[in-house]
This record gives sequence, structure tokens and C-alpha cells, in this order.
Amino acid sequence: MTRTITIDPVTRIEGHARITLQLDGRGHLADARFQVLEVRGFEQFCVGRPFTEMAGLTSRICGICPVSHQLAAARAGDKLLAVQPPDAAQRLRRLLNLAQILQSHALSFFYLSSPDWLLGWSSDPARRNIFGLMAADPELARGGIGLRQFGQQVIERLGGRRIHQAWAVPGGVRTPLAPETRDWILAQLPQARATMARVLDGYKRLLDGPLRYEQRSFGSFASLFMALVGPDGCWETLDGALRLVDSRAQVVASALSADDYGRFLGEVLEDWSVLKFPYYRPLGYPKGLYRVGPLARLNVCTAIGTPWADAELADFRGRGGTPASGGRIVTAAFAYHQARLVEIVACLEGIEALLQDPRILDRRVRAHASLNALEAVGVGEAPRGTLFHHYRVDDNGLLTAVNLIIATGQNNLAMNRTVAQIARACLPWPLPASAAIPEALLNRVEAGIRCYDPCLSCSTHAAGAMPLHIELRDASGALLCETVRD
Repeated sequence: MTRTITIDPVTRIEGHARITLQLDGRGHLADARFQVLEVRGFEQFCVGRPFTEMAGLTSRICGICPVSHQLAAARAGDKLLAVQPPDAAQRLRRLLNLAQILQSHALSFFYLSSPDWLLGWSSDPARRNIFGLMAADPELARGGIGLRQFGQQVIERLGGRRIHQAWAVPGGVRTPLAPETRDWILAQLPQARATMARVLDGYKRLLDGPLRYEQRSFGSFASLFMALVGPDGCWETLDGALRLVDSRAQVVASALSADDYGRFLGEVLEDWSVLKFPYYRPLGYPKGLYRVGPLARLNVCTAIGTPWADAELADFRGRGGTPASGGRIVTAAFAYHQARLVEIVACLEGIEALLQDPRILDRRVRAHASLNALEAVGVGEAPRGTLFHHYRVDDNGLLTAVNLIIATGQNNLAMNRTVAQIARACLPWPLPASAAIPEALLNRVEAGIRCYDPCLSCSTHAAGAMPLHIELRDASGALLCETVRD
């Protein structure tokens, strides 16, 4: 019998997704799929455009990640021009990226995820959101809103607007940093640091108590992790080389160039989802599952390189590090949330260090040249993970091919694995054919996906509603019941 349960409000993921739980003949879970249903298309929209437009054009893929696309496009443009941006431009791009990571992590942690554990996994969905958090803990909500606002204000003061800007361009940035802007940002940092100190203290108390299981076991499984690192192996968000490590802290590959990504990364399309499935090519598909984003960056790096963030990194590994890795690698997807807080600290320290260096005020911020290459790959660390922009152009600089490899897509295999693990842990097996999906399970499954903070506008370029649709099917594929948020 088919049953439909409609739950309000809209679920807290960006995009339209469906989860299908497949049962075997004994009523046990055989498979779980996180299905993305919108059609991709942004790569094709860009074909025929001048590559010089891509920083401004691709920043409009998404209102959450505009800076990430802008920077990846600008970096690809640098290579097509064969120029090295001036030192001040490199510093300003880094400043812009740190502000972007800060504001996006604040959005994910405070607005989208924290209502689950601060208000209760089974709390009323009508209040399990940022407004419910504002009512339950006004100080925490104000702090989270203030952190995100600070990040957005830095972006706005640098590039003239908070979203869909085009300040970073091939060769550098459009305008230098004004001293008064530097002074304003520095003046806001003490308040932001104080807010983070309070948030970390409160969240660690939760990890020591009611969230201890989730921090170690929620979405925990062996995988590879990939991120950029600097020459010394430290945490990196813009430059450096790619490194992959496994769950035992062994370096699988290092010093990988984004220009060669096709040699070590493959992409697969399944007939049940329009979201691509990237994988680590030497291990094949799907064994080459790897994760990107804040959890991966903290697992891959040797250190962050700033005192407060390094102390928080040690705490992060101490709480979730697996024995097989000597305590160095954290495998639980739930730990993405603490990883975001650690990275916010790193961003605050990084912003301060950049602004205290007088070289960032240099007026030379853009290199100019004509087209000198016909193919380039721009890479950077977006809030959700490593982002690739691969362009081919003709002799006139018009794009003939575009490939975007988005962090959410790279986490696709991992999100499917996480959904299956949570369903196995939370549902009573074997499940009777007439069983409905309870709200508590629905929220647990959603929360597992929110660990990765998926941005489906970036990965599928869709617009519109944001429902989540869960189906339960028997071994023959017949629909037993479904739950819909719309």
C-alpha cells in the first residue's frame, strides 16, 4: 500500500533531492540512494562565451558559493593568459576566499544544522530552524548571524556586493584594498573571535555529552580524503597541490596538479541521478570513493599554521580520531560540523594576518596580457570542498568546452554511503511492509546529508523548490511508502 506523509517546513538542504531505501526479500535494507533530480546545464550555457567573462558569469551559478566559482574561474583565466597576478592581488584573493569560507560555514552550522541537536532530533519541524533557535537561544543565534554577516560584509567591502560580484578577474583583482577598509575589518575581528570562543565552548560540551555518539559514529566509514595543501603540508584554501590520504593516515598520492585531474579523477553518471559521481581513478568505481570539504582538509593537512586553529585541530582529532590512524584521521561525517568551526577560527586568524601585512595595500593588483594558452584548469577550496573549473578556448578566447567538478558531486558517493549507514542504524529491521517512515528517522537521514552541506545549485544548477522525498521499496522495487517534504 502506498502512503504519503507530507511534512512542513521545507527541509534544510539547498536543492531538490530524493532518498530511496531499497529492501531485500527479508525486509532488510539492501541499498540506499541519494538521488538528485534536476538537469545539469551550466557548462553548456558557458560554451561560446569569452573566457574573460567566466569569473562574473560563473559567480551566478549560486548565491551561496559565488566567490568560490569566481576565484576558480579567475585562476583558470590566469593560466590562459599565462600571467602571474601581483603579490597584493594574490593576498586579496586569499582574503576574499577566507571571508567566503567563514560566512558559508556560519550559514551551514547555525542556520541549517544546529537546530537538529540544539532543539532536538524529534522536535517539531515547524520550529526546528533558525527562527526556533532564535527563540530558544537568542545569544547563540545572534552570534551565528553576526559571524555570517561579518563574512558577507568583508566580501561586500572588497568587491562592491555580497553576492554575484566579479571583483576577481584573470590577472588579479579589479581594485586595490583601501586602508579604511583594512582598518574596518580589523576592528570587527575581536567581536568575531569572542563569538567563536563562546560557540566552541558550548559545542564541545555537547560533544562531551549528548552528541558523543554522533561525533564518532554518525556516517563513519573508511574512505579517501582529498584537499589542497601548501608546500609544507599545511592547510590551504587557494594555492598548493592536491593530496589524498586514506583512513589509516597513509598518503595515497601527493603533489598532484589540478592540471592533470583527468589522470587521477574519473566521473560516472548513474541512470538514477543527474549528479555526477567523481572517484579516485586508480581504485576504480565505486571503490575510489573520496571525501572533500572541511573534514577532508583537516584530515589531509599536517597543521593549520596559526596558534588558535592548531589548538582546535588537536581537539578535533582528539575527539574523533580513529585508533587505526593513530588518532589523526576523523571518519565520521558528523565531524564536518566541528571541522567548520575549526576552519572559521583559521579564517579569522588568516584574515588578521593578511591585513596586518602592509603589502596587501599595494596598488598593483592586476597583470594584463593577451591569450597565450588554449586550455586551463582553475582550482580552489570552496567551503564545501575542492572546486575545479576546466576550460578550453579557441584562438579568439571563446569557450569551446567547460567542465565544472563541484565539491557536492565529489561527496556524492559518500553521501549515499552515509544515508545507508544511518538508515541501518535507525530503522528497526526487518521492517514490516506497512511501516511508515517516522519523523525522527526522516530528520536523522536529512541530518546525515546536511553534514556535507550539499549545494545542489552548484552541482546541478537548478532553480526552484527544495523538497526532500524519501521512498521505501521492497525487493521487487514496489513502493511501500514514501515521505515528502515540499
